[in-house]
Amino acid sequence: MYKLWDALEKMKELKWVELSHSLNNKSPYWSGIPDGSVELGKVVFDWGNPMLECLIQTFKFPGQFGTHIDFPGHFIKEGALSESFGVKDAVFPLCVVDISAKVAEDPCYTVTEKDILDYEAEYGRIPEGAFVALRTDWYKNWPDMDALSGTGDDGSENFPGWSMEALKYIYEVRNAAANGHEALDTDSSAEAAKAEDLACERYVLGKGKLQIEVMCNLDKVSPAGAILVAAWPNIEGATGLPVRCWAITD
Repeated sequence: MYKLWDALEKMKELKWVELSHSLNNKSPYWSGIPDGSVELGKVVFDWGNPMLECLIQTFKFPGQFGTHIDFPGHFIKEGALSESFGVKDAVFPLCVVDISAKVAEDPCYTVTEKDILDYEAEYGRIPEGAFVALRTDWYKNWPDMDALSGTGDDGSENFPGWSMEALKYIYEVRNAAANGHEALDTDSSAEAAKAEDLACERYVLGKGKLQIEVMCNLDKVSPAGAILVAAWPNIEGATGLPVRCWAITD
């Protein structure tokens, strides 16, 4: 009788995959964020209070914590912040580009335009408005910060990520809406070292696009045909926020 309810029942028969890491007070975050910036679940109103029998907690965290979404104002002065994006900006066709085998051989591997073209040759054209996620299987290093950073004996960082050419292809040729990855940063460590900046992240946010970082379980999602749903608190003025995202896949 009700088409949307019927559609939901059919969707629930598909596989729903969690793409966000769970968080606690020991979860890692970027070293540039001051100590004490994370305090989850502090009890401020406890059981036994005569005013009302209930439990209330507070949650303190940086915007870029765990699996999180970045808004343009994170890197771009005067860039759009959280309130600029509505609920229709939180659902995407999902394309998962798998470079995990190359990353297994070279942890600093940087995805190329050819990798994206090879993906399209196998799965079809990336649709306009897509969320393009980079599967590296790097999420398996969570929550070890040294492993996530690929910290070498010399203190260097070594992890995979995006290249400028690949990002320009998905945004300027295919007009994607957003990108995502399992590593801490958009740029591979090699790209960041070459540019002496997070130039790829600056490019994405400079285009007014969205990105989700520190994703997980992309190895459990179909490379093409899935839907990504992202949900974040409706907080104004945020440069980034922890995000709950999931894939509906076959």
